[in-house]
Amino acid sequence: MRVLHLSDTHLTGDGALHRTGVDAAEALRGLLAHLEPLRRIDLVVVTGDVADDGSPGAYRLARDMIGAFAAERGAPLVLTTGNADDRDAFAEVLDSGHLDTDLRDAAVDAVHSPERAAATAHDGVRLITLDTLVPGKVHGRISTAQLDWLRGLLAAPAPRGTVLAFHHPPIRFPNAVQEPPTLINPDDLAEAVAGTDVRVILCGHYHLQLAGRLGDAVVWTGPAVVNRRDLSCGDEAIRYVHGSAATLIDLADLRAPVFHTLQPGELLREMGGDELAEALRHTTPED
Repeated sequence: MRVLHLSDTHLTGDGALHRTGVDAAEALRGLLAHLEPLRRIDLVVVTGDVADDGSPGAYRLARDMIGAFAAERGAPLVLTTGNADDRDAFAEVLDSGHLDTDLRDAAVDAVHSPERAAATAHDGVRLITLDTLVPGKVHGRISTAQLDWLRGLLAAPAPRGTVLAFHHPPIRFPNAVQEPPTLINPDDLAEAVAGTDVRVILCGHYHLQLAGRLGDAVVWTGPAVVNRRDLSCGDEAIRYVHGSAATLIDLADLRAPVFHTLQPGELLREMGGDELAEALRHTTPED
């Protein structure tokens, strides 16, 4: 099972630029164009901050652009809320956030009031989205109601295991200037998933790729579509740069997931056809 993981598109309904000066719609359009050759994708997941202005128009733009990309590949589309999102507008356009290839709501179980949490099954893998949005705040929290609902779902294991997807990471990176606002109750989540079949947790929010663990689960914080945070500036500054990216995830075995960052760059060389076959012939181990 191959998952395309996007995060932090920060789209606007009126085309206004992101506060860092980026045209978010153009950034998403360019990234999807770069990813066009990827045809074998089983699921597309977007982990929050879908909209920057919380407008219905921004969610329609996300649904139309990312939904078309996913539908061309026969892949369902799953989206979650982030701190920049608006729950009511999100629900108006995206329902539970779990959409089938016809962009219709496909959730098999959900929390609707006030959070937008839901679950679906994909090739034996259960995908559960949680709503970490705290209105008006940058940090995130998973409510007691969601955690109780989550425990109920996880009481019965899925055939191939469970993946959680939400916006605010339960892991941190150290920075002397800014302790990044993130999930403020990771211990509550850790207790809820302990001893269950949760193997992978997908998040966003940081605008950079980061890997860690929460108990037995691998946590992956995917890069952003709108821009990229660059930690090479050191601990005494915060730097954002141009650069959209996504993650291609191999979930053939949830106990050993593989993550690959997809980021456009200047082309140096590309091989295909007979040239590629000849190159591979010389790299194949002999018996």
